[in-house]
Amino acid sequence: MEVAPLTAAPRPAFERSTSPQPPTTQKIMTSPTLEYQNRLSARQSSLAATESTSRRYWLWRRIIFVVIPVLIVLAIEELVSPLLIALPVLIFLILMIRHQTILRRLDGYRQAVGYYESGLARLDDRWIGKGVSGERFSDPTHPYAGDLDIFGQGSLFERLCEARTRAGENRLAAWLTNPADPATIRRRQEAVEQLRHRLDLREDLALIGDGVRSAIDDGELVSWGRAPATPQSRATPILAAIIGLTAFISIILWFALGYRAVALGAILLEMIFVLFHREQTARVIAAVDRPGRNLGLLASLLARLEAEPIAGGPLGEILKRLEIEGEPPSRQIARLSRLVEILDSTRNQFFAPFAFVLLVPAQIALAIERWRARSGAAIAPWIDAVAELEALSSLASFAFENPDHVFPEMVEGAPCYEGRDLGHPLLPAARCVRNDVVLGDPVQVLMVSGSNMSGKSTMLRTIGINAVLALAGAPVRASQLRLSPLSIGASIHIQDSLQGGASRFHAEITRIKQIVELTGSERPLLFLLDEILSGTNSHDRRIGAEAIIRGLVARGAIGLTTTHDLALTMMVEGLAARATNVHFEDHLEGGRMVFDYRMQPGVVTHSNALELMRAVGLEV
Repeated sequence: MEVAPLTAAPRPAFERSTSPQPPTTQKIMTSPTLEYQNRLSARQSSLAATESTSRRYWLWRRIIFVVIPVLIVLAIEELVSPLLIALPVLIFLILMIRHQTILRRLDGYRQAVGYYESGLARLDDRWIGKGVSGERFSDPTHPYAGDLDIFGQGSLFERLCEARTRAGENRLAAWLTNPADPATIRRRQEAVEQLRHRLDLREDLALIGDGVRSAIDDGELVSWGRAPATPQSRATPILAAIIGLTAFISIILWFALGYRAVALGAILLEMIFVLFHREQTARVIAAVDRPGRNLGLLASLLARLEAEPIAGGPLGEILKRLEIEGEPPSRQIARLSRLVEILDSTRNQFFAPFAFVLLVPAQIALAIERWRARSGAAIAPWIDAVAELEALSSLASFAFENPDHVFPEMVEGAPCYEGRDLGHPLLPAARCVRNDVVLGDPVQVLMVSGSNMSGKSTMLRTIGINAVLALAGAPVRASQLRLSPLSIGASIHIQDSLQGGASRFHAEITRIKQIVELTGSERPLLFLLDEILSGTNSHDRRIGAEAIIRGLVARGAIGLTTTHDLALTMMVEGLAARATNVHFEDHLEGGRMVFDYRMQPGVVTHSNALELMRAVGLEV
């Protein structure tokens, strides 16, 4: 079920998809970096060899291209036989066809090199700005996406996304912004584990998908498939075939034996049929043009998935439900692709007269409508499956590239969030300091105090982004994480709005109201409030903050709030065992401030604001 370590240059995606290799069951035991380096080296070697072959074909094509006109001139001068020209022409055609195959292979190797270079960039923490940012999914009204850096440059989406289709990107974005239920999370975890070591499959999905990204409009395909098929009698396609064949034979008899009346009668009958079905034929042909080609690209993705030996588990279930009457989708789409190819050939000047006489366009239109009536409704599930597998593949790559990350344990019952050695997954591992966090029963609130730049906001983001990963079905940066199904609400990146005429304080209280309203949902709330109510005076801040925190606790929410105002830390006393104080601090070493980013129990005992102001040159 899993792919063995690389021992030789594997066949590229475009070859494996048509001739799959026997499966192996051995896990990849090398480090992600070493595995990617080995595969990159193999692809680069194959690329260099193929480039050399391509240059030789290019040279020979030019030589033969020069030889042909020379032979033509010699034939005109009767110095050589005209038949001799056929040989270089045939060689040129063979070289051209073979060279096109080599050029496609060359493009595939270039894409493979880029794929593993991107993988190594992620492992070396050089991925920011090189992937799909997901900026189009940004929503300022979302309760946590903007605050936890889910979308945008340097975001979680950019770090994760390997989807090549728009539908795959949409699916991954939906998973990151809509927490799943425990059963769905466990199925995704199992599917990610199935895909984690299938590097060949994930590579192929990415490379085949490169051609799909710019071509497939999933909305257009689904709309075309779901549109009602034109009703037709079972006898209509038979009648079209008989009329077309009769007209063709009659014309031959006319020229051969002079049966003019028979031919004219057959042609008249054919014209009546064409006029009767003209609008339907034109409508079907016009509508199938783009969807037919896009489905051909989708078929290549589906064919690669079908070639993978996945017998059971969530991935096997996904592939099994795509079949119609036991037939895989790639085979169904192949029939439509053949019809579109025949339709294209009717535009050839040589074949067009024969196609007209034989009623080929009308027969193809009827066949397309029959295909759409049988399989059109399945287009949406096919695209849905590709989207789900691309999203799972993105999570699987993340899991493979981070073997120290763990799948969280989903628990039922009272709200809880218990993380050991939690770290922010977007920080370089060398700079990531890990902390333990326990929320639930009895402690529902951690009041986080601390000096500036000590790590308070990063701690909120660490808890939140790992919760997002966990509830999407991905592994998290921790040695252990247990959590219950949760809604997430965060107030961290709040900004004022000049266009909206809203101050920062107004924007903050509006977001807090949104977060409080989340306590009315079916899931308990995980709240993350940074510098709560910092935009107002200390008197109003204390009264307002205490009321908000008490209300959240009373509604069963769990979470953290940070503050510079040490007066707010006193509210913990009124919440008894339901809340506790923790803090981050710094110390001076050699005249400069040093942070350890470790969360400690209790209230911070000093501030570094004055030291920071003096450090930047302010006279205070």
